[in-house]
Amino acid sequence: MSSPPLLILGVRRSGTTLLRLILDRSTGIAIPDESHFIPQLARRHPGPVDRETFLEDLRRVRTLARWGITVADVAPLVEPGSDTGAAIAAVFRAYAAKAGKPRWGDKTPAYMRYLPLLDRLFPDALYVHLIRDGRDCALSFLGMPDDAPTRTWAHPQDAAGFARQWVTEIRAARNLGNHVGQQRYLEIRYEDLVANSEQVVRSVCDFASLPFDPSMLEQGDVELAAKPHHRRLLEAPSKRRDWSVEMSAADAESFELVAGPLLAELGYPLSNRNARRRNRRAAASLAWYRARIAAWKTVAALNQRSPLWRRRHPPLDGL
Repeated sequence: MSSPPLLILGVRRSGTTLLRLILDRSTGIAIPDESHFIPQLARRHPGPVDRETFLEDLRRVRTLARWGITVADVAPLVEPGSDTGAAIAAVFRAYAAKAGKPRWGDKTPAYMRYLPLLDRLFPDALYVHLIRDGRDCALSFLGMPDDAPTRTWAHPQDAAGFARQWVTEIRAARNLGNHVGQQRYLEIRYEDLVANSEQVVRSVCDFASLPFDPSMLEQGDVELAAKPHHRRLLEAPSKRRDWSVEMSAADAESFELVAGPLLAELGYPLSNRNARRRNRRAAASLAWYRARIAAWKTVAALNQRSPLWRRRHPPLDGL
């Protein structure tokens, strides 16, 4: 377990699930479905961690049941007085051990809002940042049903709103890459992953010191039978959304008004060349979005640190 964890970064609907499924087929790493518990456990246990209190909180985390592990699996891996990162890593290590893998990774797009926290918790982590044309991401996300679990008040409701998220999170990940350096940060494109899968996956494996096997790219059954859409991702990843065909001119314009400079910087074509220029309206909307997210995170932190947190999250049977 001495190898550093591999964290997949990407804005929602950027293809991170596809990349996770491919890499999880490697014999060298186990990357579970989205975890979501890192920020709340980090806030509740700033370290050094009280082992028993930490394990008691784990009994309230639904992700463990979804991953098929229990607190008893994690407990032997949590040392008394561990720092926060080591205690949280023990959960992933337990999952990897159950999968018979020597190393763990994570893929949770929501953590794009918590990159400085990830860097503090896991100072040796490697990052693979998967970037996709934000207009295609917006089409995919905004096309989800209104009652989908990921569609809440805190998430974008229109193309311009998604553009604000896309710009903010990609800038944050690239800033992290500048901070940690090329030895720990690799940037790849979804479009390349689909068009040249073997070349891209080999580059990720080389970067992360993972064994590559062609079977990682084979179509077929996925281990998560409860999620048949994961199987479809491996079977037909090229059937992706195309903003140039499906997105309305009004939505493309509103997206590019906010994200045009970054789209151009990344080499994506623009429907409106004037969108390359930075403008005050877009800057103001981005500032407003970032202030709103900061306020939302502050409220979430207060709730999670509150003694009432345990009342809202009772222990789960079987954990």
